[in-house]
Amino acid sequence: MTPSRRQPARRRTAVLATVPVAVAALLGAAGPTAPGGTGAPGAGDPYFPLSGNGGYDVRHYDLTLRYDTSARRLDATAVLTARATQRLTRFDLDLTGLKVTAVTVDRTQAAFRRDGQELVVTPRHALRAGQEFRVTVAYHGTPGPVTDPDGSADGWIPTDDGAFVAGEPQGAMTWFPANAHPKDKASYDFTITVPEGRTAVANGVLLGQRTAGGKTTFRWRETQPMAAYLATATIGKFQVERYTTRDGTQVYNAVDAREARAAAPVLKKLPSVLEWESKLFGPYPFRAAGAIVDHAPDVGYALETQTRPVYDSAPDLDTLVHESAHQWFGDSVTLTAWKDIWLNEGFATYAEWLYAEQHGGRSAQQAFDSLYARPASDELWAYPPGDPGSGGNIFGTPVYARGAMALHELRRAVGDRDFFRILRAWATGHRGGHGTTAQFVRLAEATSGKRLDGLFHTWLYTSGKPNRP
Repeated sequence: MTPSRRQPARRRTAVLATVPVAVAALLGAAGPTAPGGTGAPGAGDPYFPLSGNGGYDVRHYDLTLRYDTSARRLDATAVLTARATQRLTRFDLDLTGLKVTAVTVDRTQAAFRRDGQELVVTPRHALRAGQEFRVTVAYHGTPGPVTDPDGSADGWIPTDDGAFVAGEPQGAMTWFPANAHPKDKASYDFTITVPEGRTAVANGVLLGQRTAGGKTTFRWRETQPMAAYLATATIGKFQVERYTTRDGTQVYNAVDAREARAAAPVLKKLPSVLEWESKLFGPYPFRAAGAIVDHAPDVGYALETQTRPVYDSAPDLDTLVHESAHQWFGDSVTLTAWKDIWLNEGFATYAEWLYAEQHGGRSAQQAFDSLYARPASDELWAYPPGDPGSGGNIFGTPVYARGAMALHELRRAVGDRDFFRILRAWATGHRGGHGTTAQFVRLAEATSGKRLDGLFHTWLYTSGKPNRP
């Protein structure tokens, strides 16, 4: 994520690791367990204790949405295909602000109740450990955003012609029931019906669209594993551009007419930006790419929604590079705890520095020096990026800028050859999976043959301004 250039700084994401990860089992995607066949109401993340749930792993979401842009009413059905990781007599889904009318488990009516952001489901028959099951939830209402600890909004954010849908870190639950922690990634199908004249844009590849009776239905599919916070269903009056890149990536850009003139020269560079990043980080990890450029002046940020970042206004080139880099660092390689978000934002910020350095701008060293010149009282040094302390700090300046500074110090310590080998190995070795800071440190040490714990301790975990390197 990047803060809007028109707004105060806010937030956004990237990640790291060393061995290909077998998505759920190795990382405990199902979260903690609870006694007596009850799935835990959270995934165990200290920053967002109720995000995600225990006892199961979602494999696929099939979301059918009908949105009336005038009444701002959503009528929806979500079908989740999941696997129980323990015996389950009861389990939770994350969902807030919408009325649930029916729940079935394997086509059999299930009991349910609401408890804050938790939808608590009791199937008629207990689920065995290892059993695959299907949950269907029918629901409706007027979706709206949640307010994050930093005071910003995420989730389903209404606009004057539709909705800006961006779910980091906890907004997925505002529009569909989910196991909404990044540890549980799944594939997605979206069927979105909107008034004729509106366009509904989600993740992945557009399978088709059909207009009848004054409504248009769009069908999207994302087959690659995706964290719930990276899903989108943004709706508006968009100008659409479609093409295929030289490597076969299907590009779909949707741009609000009010932003089209400013966005055009930047979006024109998207294929070359992706090609440049592919050379550094490894092959582009998805079949589709593009951008959603909305006119949402009150949002204040852009988000790296998987395959197709969503921008609250026309992005500048730095923002395009940043959100595109997240497709590797944050989307394909996803964090396992929000504390590690520097892996997303530090990497995407450093990608901006590298792009400038290799395209006639200032060097990464100059970017580093400019930041280091800030006084010890500056917000840059307010808290360490590897340990922000709370959910309210995960999108602050230290996570982005000092996270990038940590990567530059790594580059200085190991040299360009090993540094770029590390970046590529991190992205390709964890493609479609997850990573942690500890795994990244081990990768950096194994690749370079150097002890680097002191460097990372200083730049990621030490409070205040470090001594001059």
